[in-house]
Amino acid sequence: MDRLPINLAEFAHIRIIIGMVIGLGVARLLNGLARYVQHPSQEEIYGVHLGWSLFMLLSVVHFWWFEFALGRIQVWTFESYLFVIAFAALYFFITAVLYPDKMAEYANYKDYFFARKNWIYSLLALMFALDIVDSRLKGIDYFNDLGTAYLVRQIIIIVLVLAATRIRHTAYHIGLVSVVLLSQIWLIASNFSVLK
Repeated sequence: MDRLPINLAEFAHIRIIIGMVIGLGVARLLNGLARYVQHPSQEEIYGVHLGWSLFMLLSVVHFWWFEFALGRIQVWTFESYLFVIAFAALYFFITAVLYPDKMAEYANYKDYFFARKNWIYSLLALMFALDIVDSRLKGIDYFNDLGTAYLVRQIIIIVLVLAATRIRHTAYHIGLVSVVLLSQIWLIASNFSVLK
């Protein structure tokens, strides 16, 4: 098992920076979701968009939880630091794409979602791929503890979300967000219910 860090100050510094970036993502999601309540007649709910919003809210909270395992890293390099900050920034960027500053050029969130689906799904694929790198960064023991099911899940989801960039059928998108959301709940329950 990997040892805990000798210098907890480095780890605390990195978590503070990550927390600021992730906090922006949570705020963006909550503000976006609040629009549905604030302007129910103007903000027509689209189930797939709402599903990805809920997935990202759960994922951002989960990100903050599982990044505690960064404490396993013995020596921080600038490259590792930059990677972790970029990974956190990707979460924020996805939330910003889900909830743009202005919607004037779109009829509703369904129209917006399909106009931006290539961006949304490509960013999600990148997020799932970088999660594999992030998990490995925390040490081989940590990575192996996640099991083969984790790696298979990540690869399958990457393929499915990349396929979604080419598919317009609403049923596929509903099924995809449902499967990914349920698999995220399963992942958290099976591997992350206790802080390690």
